[in-house]
Amino acid sequence: MHIHSKLPHVGTTIFTVMSSLAHECGAINLSQGFPNFHPSERLQRLVFEHMQRGANQYSPMPGLLSLRERIAEKMERLYGRALNPDAEITITAGGTQAIFCAIAAFVHPGDEVILIEPGYDSYRPSVETVGGIPIPFALSAPDYRIDWEALKRRITQRTRMICINTPNNPTGTLLREEDMLALSRMLKNTDVLVMSDEVYEHILFDGEQHASALRYPDLYERSLCIYSFGKTYHNTGWKTGYCIAPPELTREFRKVHQFNVFSANHPMQAAFADFMADPSEYMGLSEFYQRKRDKFQQAMAGTRFKPLPCYGTYFQLYDYSAVSDEPDLDFCKRLTVDYGVAAIPISSFFSHKPNDKIIRFCFAKTDDLLEQAGERLAKV
Repeated sequence: MHIHSKLPHVGTTIFTVMSSLAHECGAINLSQGFPNFHPSERLQRLVFEHMQRGANQYSPMPGLLSLRERIAEKMERLYGRALNPDAEITITAGGTQAIFCAIAAFVHPGDEVILIEPGYDSYRPSVETVGGIPIPFALSAPDYRIDWEALKRRITQRTRMICINTPNNPTGTLLREEDMLALSRMLKNTDVLVMSDEVYEHILFDGEQHASALRYPDLYERSLCIYSFGKTYHNTGWKTGYCIAPPELTREFRKVHQFNVFSANHPMQAAFADFMADPSEYMGLSEFYQRKRDKFQQAMAGTRFKPLPCYGTYFQLYDYSAVSDEPDLDFCKRLTVDYGVAAIPISSFFSHKPNDKIIRFCFAKTDDLLEQAGERLAKV
């Protein structure tokens, strides 16, 4: 039987490859983006309590209303956007599922989707699966800033969507207010939609503020904004997120969502609804991770690796050009095998695979592990 693959060039993701290699070698895994510490004990108890009370069957397709109401309260408080919980908020099985549904709901075969790179690796295969055409727009180290005039020239009559991510994985850069206004002006009088990946919304450093698409009325009317409880509450394995979009976009999003997973984890939703009653549980996240960033940079100070600016997320890029001329994938594998620290090659986040001698570390780890990693990398 002949199988005609929709993703013929896709293999096992680099995150799985490097995590597996780290496990085989007993290496410190700073490659895949997940914390090695536990979520709140109170939050875990709430999940169990809701299981005991019977929250073990399907939740409503859009998600529990109590949770959607909490999210609406949060977004109005933080970004000044008044939302209708019934018509504009959908709970999903993680941010990646929301991203796929946002793309699948609107991108038709032959439609073009602009992907700003380096970017999260699920965007391209999601576009290709539904027959869309990815149009990469590559940024350059070390600042990875967007030239909006150059980006505007990529828009054609076939452009259906542009994918943005702020704070950005993997670069740790931000889109600021001037960027969001430039994007809004660029798309005025077009039918181009925006998939705004904002899963690291609460992880910003040095006094920076999150420029959510929700803040800008003209931009929000064409946006599907994606968020993640896993990134905020240290429980990526719970796979719970949400999508916020205007009613007319939400209706189309839910058509795909209901046949993709139908609904997200019921007891987790109920627990998050209770837990979000206290905003301090997420409002302190920037300070928490800024200490982690600073701890990791301090641990790396004795190495020959050069840090790039990091304004958000829990990822730090390092330039290794003073250490080796190897391609980044080969270098990451050697770091894992010979020195016991796993990282991710930055080329994995690009279509054209540049050889920039830059790799990504995840610092969402306990302090002792970050210190050990620095000690090992000082020997490279």
